[in-house]
Amino acid sequence: MAREDKTALTDIQYIKLVPIGSVNPNNPLSDQSRDDQVKLLNKCLNDYPKGIIIGKDITIGRYQIGEHELNMEKITYHVGFSRKPSWEE
Repeated sequence: MAREDKTALTDIQYIKLVPIGSVNPNNPLSDQSRDDQVKLLNKCLNDYPKGIIIGKDITIGRYQIGEHELNMEKITYHVGFSRKPSWEE
């Protein structure tokens, strides 16, 4: 049985961009910062009003530091809501 989403794209009135990760090698994220980003995404998807992911952007940074190659990734989720959440104000 398929799950029916209660929010249609036409009902979206507010979009929050939630980044996960970083592509800045001079300012890498701590584990705590990454956990805070994930907690915010979970809050957007599980708290009232529930948001839905309507899109995502993926940014990849590739850096050469000495002999080492460093790859970094940041995903920005576009979370749509039928109205602006009260916890966002």
